[in-house]
Amino acid sequence: MTVLYESHEDDWNLLTRGKVRDVYEYAPNEMLIVTSDRISAFDVVLPTPIPEKGVVLTQISNFWFAKTSGIIPNHVVDPDPFVADAAHAHLAGRSVVVRRAEALPVEAIVRGYLTGSARKEYERTGAVCGIPLPAGLVEASRLPEPLFTPSTKAAIGDHDENIPFAAMADRIGMGLAERVRDAALDLYRFGAEWALERGIIIADTKFEFGLLDGELILIDEAMTPDSSRFWPADGYEPGKSQPSYDKQYVRDYLETLDWDKTAPGPALPDDVVAKTAEKYAEAWRRLTRA
Repeated sequence: MTVLYESHEDDWNLLTRGKVRDVYEYAPNEMLIVTSDRISAFDVVLPTPIPEKGVVLTQISNFWFAKTSGIIPNHVVDPDPFVADAAHAHLAGRSVVVRRAEALPVEAIVRGYLTGSARKEYERTGAVCGIPLPAGLVEASRLPEPLFTPSTKAAIGDHDENIPFAAMADRIGMGLAERVRDAALDLYRFGAEWALERGIIIADTKFEFGLLDGELILIDEAMTPDSSRFWPADGYEPGKSQPSYDKQYVRDYLETLDWDKTAPGPALPDDVVAKTAEKYAEAWRRLTRA
């Protein structure tokens, strides 16, 4: 049976509602994160949910949190608090209890391939976030080394903006900025190698970090189809747009419409919803394969 989740829970106090995740006060110094089936594109939440998307995102994140805890600690306390709770069975699989950390006001983006806004910036300037790159790169070119390219963290409806590393250091301090950069690159390298062995190229991804008792930890989500570009490794060919296992399929559809990329977003047709759900589920199956 198709399951959709995009509602509000009354048992806990709502702290924040993001594009996809709702965060509740759960216990002293702990929060409950519920991942809905909402989908956003171009920083706009669309009116059409994707069935089971929240479960897929939560399970992929939990997988990576467990795999990468040796690289950096994370915020997870209980990865599936309602697995045996009949009263909240609708939250099973899509909810996680986490430690409450002080979120950093930047997003940590790592790019292994040239695409998206990075490619547009490269074509204008020959660099990405002020980092010079070799001449002759094309759409989907693999970069000589993964690039750390931080961005601002925008409110719903606003757009994130790429910023140089120096601007990030101005915001949070050089020492902390270096720790974030190094952790993000280590996480990406680990995840990209793991995924490639299972037929997925992680072209780029976004991490969020926080501080807990002065310790840097990984928060929010980790290397999901919402926070990353996933490409099939078979058939990879630089110089053109790649097929994907992420919401790029939705973005590509929206680009065919006469829409100015501001709210409210357009509804998605049934075939786009079904294909997107299929792509998310395939990414989950491939990534978590032993």
